[in-house]
Amino acid sequence: MTATPDPTPPKRSTYRHGNLRRALLDAAVELAAEGGPAAVSLREVTRRAGVAPNAAYRHFADRDALVHAVSMAAMAGVAARMEAEQAAVPATADPATRARARFRAVGTGYLGYAVAEPGLFRAAFHTPADMTHAADDTAAGEQGLTPFEILGSALDGLVEAGLLPPERRPGAEFLAWSAVHGLAVLMIDGPLRGITPEQARAAGQDVISMVERGL
Repeated sequence: MTATPDPTPPKRSTYRHGNLRRALLDAAVELAAEGGPAAVSLREVTRRAGVAPNAAYRHFADRDALVHAVSMAAMAGVAARMEAEQAAVPATADPATRARARFRAVGTGYLGYAVAEPGLFRAAFHTPADMTHAADDTAAGEQGLTPFEILGSALDGLVEAGLLPPERRPGAEFLAWSAVHGLAVLMIDGPLRGITPEQARAAGQDVISMVERGL
């Protein structure tokens, strides 16, 4: 008779220089990608990392702390997608054209991440009640900026290019973020979740244009 394979991953005997924390976080991020923040459990995370269930407590005080770390990692993913869209903006000698394109790239990247990674996008905005005010620079992208800071920088670029009056700059992040985030939620969890990728992109560009006109 053939023995049934043991589905439990082999336990790793040693982790050095914080590797266990990284392994646990990677496993938690995988779970969030598959099913959002609700899918993250300490037991499944340690099983995937191949360690004893209580090993997680050496690096995360509880499940909320682990989910918060996943949220920060997901937010960094949003930032990276924004940065990638901005990096793809064609070079131009016209500062106004470039500033507008970089601003639009922020919204395009944000929506693109939401559609491509709905589970992680949900996790990015899931903050445990006791961690509402926690600060964590792991939410930043390669340039060291969070999504909110990337948006702010793009808005500053519009001001510098003469496209946004300085007196209308304060608080513009909230207008832009609210509109684009609302569309993202409608597309992944609301009545727009059945639209095609082409329709999603068109809707995104329309909302970004609306925001741009309203600034």
